[in-house]
Amino acid sequence: MQYDISFPNIGITLPHVGKTISIFGFEIAYYGIIIGTAILLGFAIATAEAKRTGQNPENYLDLGTIGVICGIIGARIYYVIFSWEMYKDNPIDIFKLRQGGLAIYGGVIAAILVIIFGAWKKHLNAPQIFDTVALAILNGQMLGRWGNFFNREAFGEYTDSLFAMRLPVSAVRSSDITESMRSHMEVIDGISYIQVHPTFLYESLWCAMLLILLVLYRKKKKYEGEIFLLYLFGYGLGRVWIEGLRTDQLLLPVVGLPVSQLLAGVLVFVTGTALIYLRKHHKKYRILHVECPKK
Repeated sequence: MQYDISFPNIGITLPHVGKTISIFGFEIAYYGIIIGTAILLGFAIATAEAKRTGQNPENYLDLGTIGVICGIIGARIYYVIFSWEMYKDNPIDIFKLRQGGLAIYGGVIAAILVIIFGAWKKHLNAPQIFDTVALAILNGQMLGRWGNFFNREAFGEYTDSLFAMRLPVSAVRSSDITESMRSHMEVIDGISYIQVHPTFLYESLWCAMLLILLVLYRKKKKYEGEIFLLYLFGYGLGRVWIEGLRTDQLLLPVVGLPVSQLLAGVLVFVTGTALIYLRKHHKKYRILHVECPKK
């Protein structure tokens, strides 16, 4: 298998991008290293935000530990449900996380459930917790997409745009190669290549932009939960577009609609409506209200 990845239209070639690194004789997947790094940074971001807002950081260490475990399980379950054809003949492959296959929405759904339950159990303000972890989750999504880069997955349809990414056919799953990719396939030095949208990069950059905007806005929020709603709205907005470019979409059974794109659209509508309503009426709800900082 060839290990090179290139971006020919901007003159970048990476001759050897492996999927694993050997440490003391153990093969460790870059995908796992990236996810682990994102988790550690997520804890640091959430606890720092808790301190800034006068909360007890230890609550986030407890919730975070459970949330990470449930988030990974939720992300895997979501992926497996909508990719069952890949696993039905070899169910043991469900547990091979090193091969990738985590759906972000599944992890977010699991994290939301953990926060709601944890807030109820500890008598905490759930909307405030959502705001506190929003930046941590977004950071995780921004970094996590680079695991897809090393795994040569989650890319889009054929393109010859500025950021087009060239991959050896031998390094990607045959099921992810479309007729359009095949018709534009190039053979260089006897090696077949496809050229695609680097959707992992688009989503990572979108998350980075959204993260910066939320960091700048968080001190001006009008009510608890606003940052999390803005995160869901902004992320969903980008995902509606990016998901439409991908060739490995998870599809709803029978109807065949891309489930993540559909969910993103619903999320944009629901959170957009909530943001408009709560902007005017949040003072009615004691648990949401925060005092605006004096100028």
